[in-house]
Amino acid sequence: MNDDAVEVRDVVVRYGATTAVGGVSLTVPRGRVLALLGNNGAGKTSLLHVCEGFRRPDGGTARVLGLDPIADHDALMPRLGIMLQSGGVYPWATAGEILRLFAAFAARPLDPGMLIERLGLSRLERTRFRRLSGGEQQRLALAVALVGRPELVFLDEPTAGMDTEARHTTWRLIEELRADGVTVLLTTHLLDEAERLADDVVIMRAGEVAATGTPAELTAAAGIDLLEVRAKPGLVPDGRLAHLKIVENTAGEYEITGALDTVAVAEVLAWFAAVDGRVTAVNTRRRTLEDVYLALTGGERAGARR
Repeated sequence: MNDDAVEVRDVVVRYGATTAVGGVSLTVPRGRVLALLGNNGAGKTSLLHVCEGFRRPDGGTARVLGLDPIADHDALMPRLGIMLQSGGVYPWATAGEILRLFAAFAARPLDPGMLIERLGLSRLERTRFRRLSGGEQQRLALAVALVGRPELVFLDEPTAGMDTEARHTTWRLIEELRADGVTVLLTTHLLDEAERLADDVVIMRAGEVAATGTPAELTAAAGIDLLEVRAKPGLVPDGRLAHLKIVENTAGEYEITGALDTVAVAEVLAWFAAVDGRVTAVNTRRRTLEDVYLALTGGERAGARR
């Protein structure tokens, strides 16, 4: 059995003269969580539509759970969980009716009542879909995606509109899915969410892959964002550290920014020693996934459409 739940090779998606996805390749190993990030127009949703079997690629190939998403669509769909977007269900049906309907489509569904309770929808079971808030609709959409016991789940902004408690409940569910061997491919505009949940991250820009790796690999490669040093107050930087910015915010509390790789940190500490700086504490702040993302995408935060 192939160890990859999703295998995309040189996929191209065009809309007329516009290329939305320009030869993207990626894999999602079974039992892992991959976060697909990118600004509006980066090509994320178009790529997901190919993987979900809703669109044939204009070039390249996609295999999902070892199958062709188009040719093997009927065999593949019962094994997938896809988070519905607004408008994907009858607005006059109640939350309970919607979830029980989708459970009836599955060969071995989870207990709808259990999912309703777990996702905090018990008091809303008899509420019509159109009267649910955006966050409540998201929770119901997540329940619909999970009720059929899928092997692979596609989650498009799973916590959009949710309050803090619901967001953390959703995070725990996703972590439990991974622990149970379920593969998750998610898009999110919350970079802290991606950093917490994802085993692997793919950042797209203008229809191409700009970076890929684990959150730790991407942040480590980005280097150190800030160096804090506590030392003797009143020290004045000289020409030896001209390539860095050193600011004494309060007496004896120095912040150093700039191109802070390992060599630069060593140079800073050597300078403090040379001027008898009497260093008593050193702290570094490594760049976050959001810092990496903003650097790669030109300063815009993650979007979630197309």
